Amino acid sequence: MKPIWIVDDDASIRWVLEKALARENLATRSFANAHDAKAALELETPQVLVSDIRMPGESGLELLQAVKEKCPGLPVIIITAYSDLDSAVAAFQGGAFEYLAKPFDIDKAVALIRRAQEESLRETSVEAGPQGTPEILGQAPAMQEVFRAIGRLSQSNVTVLITGESGTGKELVARALHKHSPRASQPFIALNTAAIPKDLLESELFGHERGAFTGAQATRRGRFEQAENGTLFLDEIGDMPFDLQTRLLRVLSDGHFYRVGGHQPLKANVRVITATHQNLEQRVRDGLFREDLFHRLNVIRLRLPSLRERREDIPLLARHFLVQSARQLGVETKRMSDSAMQFLSSLELPGNVRQLENLCNWITVMAPGQTVEVKDLPPELMHGNGGGWDKVALAPVDVPQHPLAPPLPGMAGQGDWASLLELQAARMLGAGQLEVMDVLGRQFESTLIRAALKYTHGRKNDAAVRLGIGRNTITRKIAELGIGGAKDE
Repeated sequence: MKPIWIVDDDASIRWVLEKALARENLATRSFANAHDAKAALELETPQVLVSDIRMPGESGLELLQAVKEKCPGLPVIIITAYSDLDSAVAAFQGGAFEYLAKPFDIDKAVALIRRAQEESLRETSVEAGPQGTPEILGQAPAMQEVFRAIGRLSQSNVTVLITGESGTGKELVARALHKHSPRASQPFIALNTAAIPKDLLESELFGHERGAFTGAQATRRGRFEQAENGTLFLDEIGDMPFDLQTRLLRVLSDGHFYRVGGHQPLKANVRVITATHQNLEQRVRDGLFREDLFHRLNVIRLRLPSLRERREDIPLLARHFLVQSARQLGVETKRMSDSAMQFLSSLELPGNVRQLENLCNWITVMAPGQTVEVKDLPPELMHGNGGGWDKVALAPVDVPQHPLAPPLPGMAGQGDWASLLELQAARMLGAGQLEVMDVLGRQFESTLIRAALKYTHGRKNDAAVRLGIGRNTITRKIAELGIGGAKDE
């Protein structure tokens, strides 16, 4: 294995690091200045380079630049007694693996060098995204159904209603529907109806004539005119004001509309695709959405699955976003360790794909080193603020106690649920409790079903699929066990 290089004009620092690394059976080579280290780089390379930032002659930052030009994948740890902001920023901008301020804890320094060494030993080639990356990524069965629907609709001009939680990629699907339609060469115009003030939305949609209202100094084309012969995507259609719904219904019914303040009807040749994260049927029942408009929009409904329903796609999406983020920032792509990727796949991520993309941007900028471990992820994820993941994926199973059983000390704090179950059974048997199998079996089934319902947000059919039992079975057990909060879909 290649040695660890230590570059520091302070002999005591070199000596301390040499002795500490020798105890770890790590070979070292030391240099008193950057010039000698650069000369040695012409003949050989280290496994890891540790360098002071301020030395006589060339600085550690200049050495860092030379190293990155010759050996881009070599981890460089910058150490300095001058822990100022400029030094830290310069070190990371130069591609440093980590920045260590003096005086440092020697054990932490050795652990950091060990980590940099592991990084250096990893395969340096990053799995780059394929050329011509698809506009929508997904290998999960739920996404394959979406792809099939897009394929079936590719030659159609039919109105489509896209439903799904926020951040699932509804606009991406709308763009794909347009791209693969006969209107692909014509405009694709998108409008988020929830983002436009009510007083301006009518003008945004239909345009206005000069003098139609105060400030209307010129005639303006609306989104319907801008999308002529193409596709108009209306996002968050469930938030459209009730009076404007009537005007939209008129356009969808006969293809005609008027600009605000206008008297001349205009003909619209536009395919309308809408999207919402809301339950439009419920909004119809609540009197907030016109039923006739709902039926006009709901010709073909395309539901996008949440990220919780396609967890197997999280690694694929995360790698894609890490490559994309690194390319945008002009830095080397970060890699997720197996444990970090497994942890990431266990999160709830209520913001869905958008939240995952933002998380990957954070990792690219903030995570130390090139390989990201669980401890490098944002603190709020570690502390249970990542959407409730800790309450489902990693919490120890709470085995309820029978009222006749003696208390079980320390039970709630343990994570080995099988041992806890064994201890609980022993306690109940020792206390002379009868029908132990039935009591604990019911508690076990109840715990599993409640966890699955929480995981699927109450959708019992999805919970049945996850548990590997039939729909009739879960319905019967929910009734028998008195479990609330379940819904058919």
